[in-house]
Amino acid sequence: MGKLTTHVLDTSKGKPGSEIEVTLFRVSGHSLEHVVTTMTNLDGRTDEPLLEGTNFLKGKYQLQFNTAGYFHKTGVTLSDIPFLDDVVIRFGIDDPSVHFHVPLLVSPYSFSTYRGS
Repeated sequence: MGKLTTHVLDTSKGKPGSEIEVTLFRVSGHSLEHVVTTMTNLDGRTDEPLLEGTNFLKGKYQLQFNTAGYFHKTGVTLSDIPFLDDVVIRFGIDDPSVHFHVPLLVSPYSFSTYRGS
């Protein structure tokens, strides 16, 4: 069975992004269906897969990471309107029988992602 996982790396500190709120939505047209909200652990990963088993369906998804909240908690000074408040990543699942890993590499002023394994 396939599954969806994520992790966050704070590239400004070179360490895992811990205690970051992560929300997963299923995208349907212009609508978002909330799937799960969780937090990253001390290793920057979620304790459980975001999706797996019969809930892991083909389709378009959106991950939202509350990065400004994380940087505030870690003592980073951000402007009143942070450059990156929530980082949003939209991606597609075409084969729900495999493992999709969507990591986030983030600093207060940049981010990147890729399809991991």
